[in-house]
This record gives sequence, structure tokens and C-alpha cells, in this order.
Amino acid sequence: MTALYPLFADLDGRPVLIVGGGAVAERKTRALLHCGAAVRVGAPRLTRTLRAWAAEGRLAHLAEPYHEGWLESAWLVIAATDDRALNARVKAAADARRILANVVDDPALSSFQVPAIVDRAPLTIAISSGGAAPVLARRLRERLEALFDPALGALARLAGDHRAAIRTACPDHGARRRFYDWLHDGPVLAQLRAGEPAAAERTLRARLDGAGEESPPAHRLDWIDPCPADPGQLTLHQLRLLNEADVLVHDAGVGEAVLSLARRDADRHLLDAGERKDPGTLRDKILARCAGRGNTVALISQPA
Repeated sequence: MTALYPLFADLDGRPVLIVGGGAVAERKTRALLHCGAAVRVGAPRLTRTLRAWAAEGRLAHLAEPYHEGWLESAWLVIAATDDRALNARVKAAADARRILANVVDDPALSSFQVPAIVDRAPLTIAISSGGAAPVLARRLRERLEALFDPALGALARLAGDHRAAIRTACPDHGARRRFYDWLHDGPVLAQLRAGEPAAAERTLRARLDGAGEESPPAHRLDWIDPCPADPGQLTLHQLRLLNEADVLVHDAGVGEAVLSLARRDADRHLLDAGERKDPGTLRDKILARCAGRGNTVALISQPA
């Protein structure tokens, strides 16, 4: 099975064609309208809701029989009919025009898949099995719904509204990351959860006003030793250390499968074999080598 490339598309104001006017087309239309797409629905008959949206001007209804001209100017196409031959014609016409097309419940005919979604707008979590196991993707979504606080959407919006001010108050990357750690884990989220957005914004602004007075944290060296070769055997504590590290210092035995779980912007340095022979001075050598690159260093090694 071909690996899919995950993609979040900006469809605001962009034409999207849906072929079909039943319940599935209605569900797809609702999601696209939520994203601001200029939706055109082509079908002789529509559900009551689709007819109402068309009457309100929220979508354009193409009532004549399907023809390839419907695809002109479309950015995406969704075929949502119960006629596989018609769906295949839609897909072939989209391919000829280099337009991505999804045929509902038919991954073999689709050039893109619509994932299961956990919506904490503007935070969106998408789960896809590449069309191989849609029920599994749905079950995972149901579990994730219970894990992610509904207030995370409000937190993401608040962070976005103050992004420029945060960058100004915390020009250093490390300081900015520590600020976001505080924002995500501190009192602001609790205030949003309690339905107190004004108090949450005041708390954020007060922290920004005092950002220049904060002392930088001391340099820290965390040890992940021994590090399991199988990333699935990493403990939660080890995963946290990987994600907090500004710099990764590792020996040659640590594989990419483990290193890829760290922050993508973390610097990487290969540990010299000779350095390991003098553990008494290893800490000072590593911290000296990594000075200026961040406050938190993770030393990752595997048994010889």
C-alpha cells in the first residue's frame, strides 16, 4: 500500500466540487463549509438540508446530469454517489486535470483520503489508516476525543492572538519554548477550562510583561542511559526528556527511530568513543561543547 502524505489544505474561498446529493454528500459539505470552501454540489436531487443551504446561498447546486465541465476551476473533488461507475468517471476526469479526488469509501479510486478528525479548532488532530482500516481510525478518534481537553481550542486561539507579542517578549528560542510550556501547563488553561477567558488573557499578559525580568534557567544535562533500541520501549520519562532537549548528544548505536522522537529543531551531536572513557569529565565537556545552543542537553547512549 502506498504511503500517504499528510496534508492540511487551506480551502477558504476555493471551489470544491461534490458529486452526489445524499446523506454522505451532506456530511462532506458540512465539513467543507466549516472550512470556508466555495462548495458546488452536483446532483439531480438533494437532501432537505442541502436544499436549505442552497436556498441560503451557502452552496451552489448543479442540478443537471453530471458532465466533466463541473470540474473546471475546482481545487478538490469528492465523489459521493452510490454509482461506482459514475464515481470512476469523476475520478478519471479529475486525474486528467490534476485535481485531487476522493471517492467516498473507495480508497482504490481515491487520490486523497479524508481522515477521522478530533476538532479543537483551531487545533485539529487527524487520524488516517490510508483507507485500509477506517473503523480503526474512527475508534482511535473516539478515544482521543476523551484525552484532549475541550479548552485546548480556546488556548490555541489565545496563543495565536498573542503570537507576535510572545515573540517580542521572548526573542530567544529557548525562552519562547519555556513560555509556551508555562502557557500550556499553567493557570491559563485552567482559567479557560473554567470559562474565564478574560482572566486567562490577563494572566498571559502579566506573564509577558514580566518576561524580561526572568532569570535564564541553569544548564541541565539529562541522561538516557541505557536507551532501548526499540522506540516502543522508551518510558514516558525518557520521551519527555527527548522532547525537552535543546541538544541531543548520542553515540553511534542510537538509531534514527529513537532520535526522530525528539524535537525536530534540536541540535544533534555524535558522541566520540574516547569521551565515554572518562565519565568523570564527560558532563563538563558536553555542556561546554553545547554552550549557546540551549539550556537542556540529553545524553543518549546504548550498552556497548
